[in-house]
Amino acid sequence: MPTSMNPLQLIADRWQPSARFVQRAALACVVMAVIIVVTGGAVRLTQSGLGCPTWPTCTEHSLTPTPAMGINGIIEFTNRMLTYVLCAVVGLAIIAARAHLPLRRDLTRLGWAQFWVVMGNAVIGGITVLTGLNPYIVSTHFLLSTALLTVAVLMWHRSLEGDAAPRELVARPVRELSRVLVGATLLLIVVGTVVTGAGKHAGDASKGVRRIPLDWHEITQLHVDFVYIVIGLTVALWFTLRAVQAPGGPVRRVVELFAVLMLQGVIGYVQYFNDSPEVVVGIHMFGSCLVWIAALRVLLSLRDRGPLPVVPAPSAEHEAVEPAAVA
Repeated sequence: MPTSMNPLQLIADRWQPSARFVQRAALACVVMAVIIVVTGGAVRLTQSGLGCPTWPTCTEHSLTPTPAMGINGIIEFTNRMLTYVLCAVVGLAIIAARAHLPLRRDLTRLGWAQFWVVMGNAVIGGITVLTGLNPYIVSTHFLLSTALLTVAVLMWHRSLEGDAAPRELVARPVRELSRVLVGATLLLIVVGTVVTGAGKHAGDASKGVRRIPLDWHEITQLHVDFVYIVIGLTVALWFTLRAVQAPGGPVRRVVELFAVLMLQGVIGYVQYFNDSPEVVVGIHMFGSCLVWIAALRVLLSLRDRGPLPVVPAPSAEHEAVEPAAVA
């Protein structure tokens, strides 16, 4: 009979998921982190940011949207409900990581980190509504979603590798170049949020919604400059990896990043020269998630932590005791 009253321990005493199950649960967190970004963008692009004019309820007198609020209320409320789905997926990943044998505490910690980022971002989302879609709060809301995606990718990657001490696959200067690439990609995303905050898609049809007081064309040009920087660093890293005869894994990850950047660049130009149509902007937001995932995978591919740990088989002494105990 279990002596611990910890609910996670009680579950672990009765269920030990496979390593594959943990990996799939971690991947589901990545997928949900992307979905929450895209659906959040859909709220803004459909002018539904104030579809529910208050928080945490939808109106002062109703938890859910009323018929008079129309489609905008439904869209905003649906996005709020997706937060519960996200919590459920993250919760499953935490439980699976905790119940898996052998216990890998780093996976559990990464799962809990996601949970607290989700909780914090839910509060920021509420503040966004209460401040009438303040563009700086909206940008913070998006960047916290990027932080959630970062932790989700880290958990997914850790679920695929072992627990040995990290073995670097390339020399330090190459690793530093990859870090610069990831840093530049992060700046690219941050500047992209400023472009959004200064652009025409304020999230609500009301003319009173504040915008970041910057020239949209100038900040967009800065965003494009960072795109060229990231592409240049990606190409430089590819040539460097080839020159030092790096393993095939890191080279493939860099090629994947380059391909995603090219597709995202095409979408960005279509968006710019067509006055930012809503559908294209939404696709561009999805692409930004893929770019960030690809950049993180490049960095993480430059180390190796061995194969997955294996549950030790019962010892001969233990096997001999079992029948006697039963008898």
